Amino acid sequence: MAVKYRVIKKGQPGVPGGGAQKFYAATVNSGVQDIDALTRSIEKISTVSGADIRAVIYALTDVISNDLAQGDIVRLGELGSLRVSISSDGFDDEKDVSAKAVRKARILFAPGTMLKNMIKTLKYTKA
Repeated sequence: MAVKYRVIKKGQPGVPGGGAQKFYAATVNSGVQDIDALTRSIEKISTVSGADIRAVIYALTDVISNDLAQGDIVRLGELGSLRVSISSDGFDDEKDVSAKAVRKARILFAPGTMLKNMIKTLKYTKA
């Protein structure tokens, strides 16, 4: 199976009027796999019931949320790791930096070895 892409035309970022227009490949998503679909897929390859799978996923979400809120990095084996990252305003003096300087927080995902290897071997077809 291959990842589908389409061709899009984009201007240069930060250039008024878009600057020179170029053509780029952009992925075309083929669908969405929600928790129910993931549960059915996992049920087919394991002996765990769907109710137990969903219970673990929901519990994992709660535990990960709590751990990230404490400042921990969460490592999920071959899946990868999650951590909180922040952006802040800059100051000339260290003593001026406080929690009020934080502008934005986000969660960063770093894929594990299995996902990194999968990306390296992807095939692409034009949609």
